[in-house]
Amino acid sequence: MITDLRRRLTIETPEGVAFTIYLAGPFTRFLAWLVDCLILQVASWFVYGIVAAMTPIVGNMGVAVLILFFFASSFAYRIGMEWRFRGQTFGKRLLNLRVVDSSGLRLRFSQIVIRNLLRIVDAMPLFYVLGGVSMLFSKRHQRLGDLAANCVVTYLPDNETPDFKQVLPGKYNSFRDYPHLEGRLRQQVSPQEADLLVQALLRRDSLDAAERVQLYQELGRHFREKTTFPDEATVGITDEQYLRNVVDSVFRGKR
Repeated sequence: MITDLRRRLTIETPEGVAFTIYLAGPFTRFLAWLVDCLILQVASWFVYGIVAAMTPIVGNMGVAVLILFFFASSFAYRIGMEWRFRGQTFGKRLLNLRVVDSSGLRLRFSQIVIRNLLRIVDAMPLFYVLGGVSMLFSKRHQRLGDLAANCVVTYLPDNETPDFKQVLPGKYNSFRDYPHLEGRLRQQVSPQEADLLVQALLRRDSLDAAERVQLYQELGRHFREKTTFPDEATVGITDEQYLRNVVDSVFRGKR
């Protein structure tokens, strides 16, 4: 069940674990967009200098090249950045924003492509008027591209270090023997996923035994797909201990 409140989205799993993500408003998103436009403009000036120098050779074809470069680079920049940096461009990183799936998880590549290709529609008739109106009337501040891709733009959580006395029982984390795999795991786990995992472990005693086993099995299956550790690191440990190892590996650098 998903309950929308003003400027935030509370997502509750069927097992009763809930977490909140805060939605970015139109003004903050505009500032991030402006930063990205400035970056693209600087790149265009650089290409313009090269084209101008080659004009005596290529003639008017240089203008066509410049126009094609501007449109191609605009889409390639945003799609590439959001895929490589998990829903962030330079502008979003500066404003502490991230695009995520409406369920709070990482975007699929198809979602990134859809939301960016529909910028052409959102930009109509000029200066993103249609997209801006859509954000103003949408409860989740979504432009048309966001609605089509089923995603939202959120503020990154502060990621305060959780109370590890409650989350970690003091058992040895076998993942520590594989620091390169721990590093890969940190890259794969989004802030929203890490927060959901911490909340699931903190609420352990509020769930009955059957619900807890099922929830930890599902979470364990999800996080095992992030990074594969050798059998020596995982054999004989429960799903709950596996999840505690993930929390320790992800948050250890903050302690």
